[in-house]
Amino acid sequence: MPAITRTRRFSSFLLPFSLSVLSLSVPAALEASGQTLSREQQAEFLRTAQIVSSARIGKGVTQPYRLTLSDGTLTHDAAFQAVDERRQMSRTGRGGAVELNFTDSWRYNVAAPRLAELLGIGGMIPVSVERSWRGNKGAITWWVDDVLMDDEERRTTKAEPPDTNAWNQQQSRMQVFTQLVHDTDRNQGNILITKDWRLVMIDFTRAFRPWKRTPSPLTILRRCDGKLLAAMRGLTKAALQKELGDYLSGYELEALLARRDIIVKHFEGLIAQLGEASVLY
Repeated sequence: MPAITRTRRFSSFLLPFSLSVLSLSVPAALEASGQTLSREQQAEFLRTAQIVSSARIGKGVTQPYRLTLSDGTLTHDAAFQAVDERRQMSRTGRGGAVELNFTDSWRYNVAAPRLAELLGIGGMIPVSVERSWRGNKGAITWWVDDVLMDDEERRTTKAEPPDTNAWNQQQSRMQVFTQLVHDTDRNQGNILITKDWRLVMIDFTRAFRPWKRTPSPLTILRRCDGKLLAAMRGLTKAALQKELGDYLSGYELEALLARRDIIVKHFEGLIAQLGEASVLY
């Protein structure tokens, strides 16, 4: 049997369970209760609902669990990760590249959706909150409903989105966010596609590196959501400290702002060169 690679570790977060289970049992619980929860309500549910069952997802180096939670009215699933690993050096990525000050932490799963909400793209990342379970502190994350496939399957099957322009815009937002948070593990298995072709990013345990540079050359960033660019310009250290300070270090926050400056400058240069209509949407 071939070794399990990290590139598949969070597609296993969802896909080993049949899509019929995901599309019927979990949403049916929501429909039966007559509830459509806001993100704030999802967060409160994740913090307080009783954990009634658990199972290992079965794959992945961070050994995540799938939990079922209930508050007596609503039943819904979540994923739980307690990984919090730090090493001076680690060989990661393709070709075993060396990464200094390596971190793999559940804390970044909590930080990512909070930052996305500040930027107005919260719907692209499921809600995740801090919670202790079985004596371990970790991130508990809302299970994504109605998953059609992950991006690896989309590419393999050559599936085409019903609205190519809308899909490309979602991808560009993802690319900008990936560079902003310096995510070293934004692979195809960690990109989910729902039945209505909404792009959802999961698993940020290897993001928020303390480097004041982007992980990839910015030539990959060609277009940007105008509202997202304005929101990035408006980020302040005080706002980031308030929302993310419990989960990111001072060095990580400073690096985040430095990458923000680099990305904003990049798009301002493209706008000056090509015109706003060619860059923003």
